[in-house]
Amino acid sequence: MKKQLYSLLLIIFLFLLTSCSSLPTGEVKAPAVAEPVQKPSESAPIVIEEETINIPVETVSTYEESAEEPEPENTFEGYVLSEEDVSENGVYCKSVKNEGEVVIDFAGDINFDDRYANMNALRSRAGGIFDSIDASLIKRTCDADIFMINNEFPYSKRGTPLPEKKFTFRAKPETVSFMHDLGADIVSLANNHAYDHGKEALLDTFDTLDEAGIPYVGAGHNIEEAMKPVYFIAGGMKISFVSATQIERSLPPDTKEATETEPGVLRTLDPEKFVSVIREAKQNSDFCIAYVHWGSENVNKYEAAQTELAKAYVDAGVDLIMGDHPHVLQGIEYIEDVPVIYSLGNYWFNSKTLDNCLIEVVLKDKEIKSLQFIPCMQYGCATHEVQQGSGDFERILMNVREWSTDNVNIAPDGFITKR
Repeated sequence: MKKQLYSLLLIIFLFLLTSCSSLPTGEVKAPAVAEPVQKPSESAPIVIEEETINIPVETVSTYEESAEEPEPENTFEGYVLSEEDVSENGVYCKSVKNEGEVVIDFAGDINFDDRYANMNALRSRAGGIFDSIDASLIKRTCDADIFMINNEFPYSKRGTPLPEKKFTFRAKPETVSFMHDLGADIVSLANNHAYDHGKEALLDTFDTLDEAGIPYVGAGHNIEEAMKPVYFIAGGMKISFVSATQIERSLPPDTKEATETEPGVLRTLDPEKFVSVIREAKQNSDFCIAYVHWGSENVNKYEAAQTELAKAYVDAGVDLIMGDHPHVLQGIEYIEDVPVIYSLGNYWFNSKTLDNCLIEVVLKDKEIKSLQFIPCMQYGCATHEVQQGSGDFERILMNVREWSTDNVNIAPDGFITKR
């Protein structure tokens, strides 16, 4: 009887032993409540009825020995960014609404000086800036992934107007909030009014824009900073923005150019410096955009000097050129495959009745997918989008076609292509 009992116990023991050894090496079913894991020098006892079998602890995973996870890289859309990129190298990251595409809007000159009629009108309107620029335009520029505009004044309460300069502008620093209302992501300071109230006001402008989180190009605390591109990583692309001014063309200019030790703007009357900026920007980006202050005021036909500068920029590698300063619209030209919009006109600047525009470009796969001219008009101290099908819409497009070169096609809906 005892032999039969011992045989039965032996069979049970062998069955249990076989079951335990069938577990994969290093794997033990966890208990309902986790208990402390024994040190590697000890053995983990498993009790089967009254007998004990010792299993080496090397086969048991411990909670203490989990591998450290690698530190995550600072990446955005495949681009690895260092802290220096963001803090010193002018690199900004933007999410886009349509994957793989970047929508960029451009507008011309804007002025927030309280002494001028457009700001007096704004102050009298219940909606302020929202009653001064059409809701459809504000929606478009806010919906764009990137919106760029010319900041044609300093933000400051300091400084004195430059002597003998006919028109000088200065806006209160708090008006920078209007840029946020319009959806501005970057501004150009390369113009002939950024220095209107001298060094102190220009320095205040840098501080105001920095505090508002709006990057700027075309001016700086010194020439190195004034020549620095701004980069946006968006839609899987790295896009560079650069800016310079050709105005004033009588030397010495009222608007000071930055030096190694003094603040000012970047000038391109002589294109050498700006060409070097474009080369650097193109080398470090997938698509390079130049925003240039040039030409003559109130002249719709662009000048040979503008074309010569544009050719130098194209040779340096620029992919798209936007122009401003004339306060009116000018024509469009393709130099090689690069579109040149010679003048965007005033966007919202004064009380005059003037045609103007927005330009909207869509980038995809590091090149232009579409380019559209959106007719607008400034009148009554407000800027309005001109509706397609209206007489003014057709008139504005017809005028721009007349001022443009033969290799430019502007479709009835304003889309621009090379012939």
